[in-house]
Amino acid sequence: MDHLFLAGGIILLIFFIFNYIAQRFNFPPLLAYLFLGVALAGLFTEPEQNVIEQIANMGIVLLFFLLGLHFPLSRLVNISRRIWQAGVLDVVLCFGGSFFLAVLFGFDLLSALIIGGVAYASSSSITVKMMEETNRMTTPEGEFKLALLIFEDLVAPVMVSFLVGLSLQGEITAQAVAIIFAKVVLMTVASIIIAYFGFRKLDLFLKRYMTKDFIPLFAISIALIFAGIAYYLDLSKLLGAFLAGVMLSETGTSKELEHLISPIKDITLPFFFFWFGTSIAFGTGIIAPALLMILIAWAFVGKIIVGFWGGRIYGLTFGGSLRAAFSLGQRGEFSVVIAALADTALRVFLGIYIVATAIVGVYLFRRAPAISAKFTRLMKKT
Repeated sequence: MDHLFLAGGIILLIFFIFNYIAQRFNFPPLLAYLFLGVALAGLFTEPEQNVIEQIANMGIVLLFFLLGLHFPLSRLVNISRRIWQAGVLDVVLCFGGSFFLAVLFGFDLLSALIIGGVAYASSSSITVKMMEETNRMTTPEGEFKLALLIFEDLVAPVMVSFLVGLSLQGEITAQAVAIIFAKVVLMTVASIIIAYFGFRKLDLFLKRYMTKDFIPLFAISIALIFAGIAYYLDLSKLLGAFLAGVMLSETGTSKELEHLISPIKDITLPFFFFWFGTSIAFGTGIIAPALLMILIAWAFVGKIIVGFWGGRIYGLTFGGSLRAAFSLGQRGEFSVVIAALADTALRVFLGIYIVATAIVGVYLFRRAPAISAKFTRLMKKT
């Protein structure tokens, strides 16, 4: 541990180089960090690995905290009303369909639930970045995709909490599910009450002192306290961090707080994907390769159905729905979070799944306008 500062500096420099190269080639940086972790796995001692894991935990907690800052209570209600039909279809097909396939291939219930969770959410970071690069953020289907991503962002923390709780219980029973559900509801209701009657009254204080150096200390302390409370309730710390962000969003200072906290997140979050890569041991082999291929195929079939029919329900044109349908296949940060709950053998399986869907998903995203135009012409001819 004497070389901690030197090693930390070298790792950050390597992160910078890999991120720069990845962005030059329009490759998702999170996958670059993951590949780097796989390449360097086994080079770190146990104490060094523990340090990396703790920094990784800080990064992912801040990610979910900043996510919560985007969702004041009024916005949560409004988005849920507009997108709930497509959102439910997304859960049923992508989570439920993948869960069913895993059970069909003989996986136990907990492993099947983890597989379903990994297969559920599109990558918000990859999708939004691609929308910005291709100038498709302000299109009608862009609004639909953002709304669906937000719905997934709301479901993901709760899903992670259930999976963490079930993994700690060691077995899935009706009693275990009921206890976890009660804890999630209790913590969510308590957070809403605190946000409505407590944090709303801090708006003037935060706006007055936003430029002071103690505001980041206050914001991060709230994130860590609620993450810790969730952890001691045997829930996911990410749910606690997300709810902390929701509470602080009621102050009306979300953009200012995000500006203060994002630099810390940008430094610590790469360690999470890097740590996940170091935890993948390919020496264990790939379990159920046939299922892996089927799940990768279903990852795109499910999202195409959700994007097209969900888009039509949302009010998009035929062409707009098709563009949305071929733009949602990439999995990313939420999938990695859930995959980290798996055992060593399953983690290899899921790591390959995430990388494959991300790479193919980015390709299909870029091809979506051309695919949509081709299908639209065919429909007009018929």
